[in-house]
Amino acid sequence: MHHLLRRGALVAATAVSALTAGLLAAPAAQAADPTAGATADWLTTQLTSGVVHNDEWDYDDYGLTIDVALALQAVDAHDPTLAEIDTALQGHVADYTGYAPEVYAGATAKLAVFVQSVGADPTAYGGTDLVKQLNKRVSTKTAIKGRLQDKSQYGDYANVVGQAFAVRALKTAGTGKAGAALGFLLKQQCSEGYFRLNFKKSTTSRKQSCNAGNPATLSAPDTDATAVAVLQLQATKGKNLKTKKAIAKAVRWLKSTQKKHGAFGGGASTEAPNTNSTGLAGWALGATGSCGAAQDAAEWVAKWQVLEDAAPLTGELGAVAYDKAGWTAGQADGITDGTRDQWRRASAQAAPALTNLAVADCRAR
Repeated sequence: MHHLLRRGALVAATAVSALTAGLLAAPAAQAADPTAGATADWLTTQLTSGVVHNDEWDYDDYGLTIDVALALQAVDAHDPTLAEIDTALQGHVADYTGYAPEVYAGATAKLAVFVQSVGADPTAYGGTDLVKQLNKRVSTKTAIKGRLQDKSQYGDYANVVGQAFAVRALKTAGTGKAGAALGFLLKQQCSEGYFRLNFKKSTTSRKQSCNAGNPATLSAPDTDATAVAVLQLQATKGKNLKTKKAIAKAVRWLKSTQKKHGAFGGGASTEAPNTNSTGLAGWALGATGSCGAAQDAAEWVAKWQVLEDAAPLTGELGAVAYDKAGWTAGQADGITDGTRDQWRRASAQAAPALTNLAVADCRAR
């Protein structure tokens, strides 16, 4: 996704000045057209020594850091920043994936995908063999063969999003468990085309498919899980017909649930239109060639992008609000320590979607 020519129009804005009655007027506020590059530029300013630090709760957010990195790659921007993130994460592998005997499967999978994407060695990353660690978290039990599982005293929180990253990481690494992991992921797709978010709690029941679950609860539609699954499968689909059919079904479902104004809602707890879910869905649609729908999503996301470097959002050019409420709050109070996390998460998902503002750019991929 990276090391390609950056696409899109103007990335940064230029200040505007005017001459009035022969006198130099004060410069107007910096303004720009909506672009993915502007959001990518803003995301780089949210890093401290290569990681995203949450000032409200005072912790380094390694998962969000990887989201930022994947967004930068999708926008084909900021290779030096990606190198900085790579260096930083090498020193925090256990902080993110768990200190033995704790191992968080989804985090391991997501980190492995990032490591592979920047050309680093996932078998010796920060002193950890991520491929071996991930392989051990893929079940070999008959009922749940291929299913990702956490090893933790706090419970198993592995889900479909982590499973999708695991499929990509294991297939890229060429491990023997890649096929089983893929098979279990495809079981999480309901016949309507969407992927559910969570696995069945039981690890002994043979009814592990999305279709076997209650569509109003466990097997409820989830836009985010579906989009992530599409993106990870698309990256490694090769000539696998089952994978191609799964992608096509998921894309059809995404297009059928898109609002008239281009937006998407998320899962059961995030049903209202938002830039996080719309960003992911638009990203997936663009990656699979559904450029008209991807453009509609991009245009809706762009409505909530900061395009003027002026108070109370001075210094936030390119940031994307989560929704109308977040935008309204930002216009009144700026981005505060209490709201910055939401803006960062929304922007990381929105940036890749914004590369589809021009259908020609989408089709050129």
